[in-house]
Amino acid sequence: MATVKLTAFVEKMKLENLTPEVNISKIKISQPDINRPALQMTGFFEHFDATRLQVIGFVEYTYMETLSDERKKEIYEELMSYDIPAVVFCRELQPDALFKQIATEHKVPVLSTKKSTSGFMAEAIRWLNVKLAPCISVHGVLVDVYGEGVLITGESGIGKSEAALELIKRGHRLVTDDVVEIRKVSDDTLIGTAPDVTKHLIELRGIGIVDVKALYGACAVKDTSNIDLAIRLEDWDKDKEYDRLGLEETYTEYLGNKVVCHTIPIRPGRNLALICESAAVNHRQKKMGYNAAQELYTRVQNSLAKRRDENEDEDE
Repeated sequence: MATVKLTAFVEKMKLENLTPEVNISKIKISQPDINRPALQMTGFFEHFDATRLQVIGFVEYTYMETLSDERKKEIYEELMSYDIPAVVFCRELQPDALFKQIATEHKVPVLSTKKSTSGFMAEAIRWLNVKLAPCISVHGVLVDVYGEGVLITGESGIGKSEAALELIKRGHRLVTDDVVEIRKVSDDTLIGTAPDVTKHLIELRGIGIVDVKALYGACAVKDTSNIDLAIRLEDWDKDKEYDRLGLEETYTEYLGNKVVCHTIPIRPGRNLALICESAAVNHRQKKMGYNAAQELYTRVQNSLAKRRDENEDEDE
């Protein structure tokens, strides 16, 4: 199961640690969901998911202030007895001394943020969903072309990196070469990233390792990208029928999500970078509602219908 270090979460969300006595370096978050322990503050702990981050908003804080010291101690002890990764107070609300004391005794970090409760929860869930999403690694190259994440796959040595380098020269951005880490952040979205080891690097046979960021600047690289289109490169097979219209989409599947996939045959004289660029623009155009293949089909049908009408008029 994927986990995220609490220290990374604190740094990303710019949280203040109200219990510096608690060592947070070894604490890990394993759930992308967040819980607001309103019911727990009333003493109801059935079905309480303690593996989630606990967020205290203005409503929970106001209720806590109405409790007597004896009841507070009872509730706090019960809450902290669970293995909670951390408790976050929003809107810069400050927990009372008893809460911090009991949290420190149970080694539960207490954090604080200036953000509103809803805003913090939305941002935290989005970030945790990405970090804790199911992940696989595939062999290929991921390039951002006109805002479309294009995953180029194919056999080793077929020319994926060379095509990516030409795309970079044409002003597009490299996400990762050779190894693409794909994360499923939702049922509709796949995000591709580069392993830390190969980040911003391309391997070219005969030349070696090329640092794209150092050669072409920061504008030539990107840390992450959605995977919107897959292009599979393969050697030209004269006996194989290739799609020449594009009326029907073909798909490939990663982590249960379908991605539009084009198979491009490789042959001397074909500009792979230009083909990949055109495929990305065409895919973007289809998402905006215009399909060139459908337009051609409509024109042909209208032309045939017009000829039939003319022939019928001549017969009459």
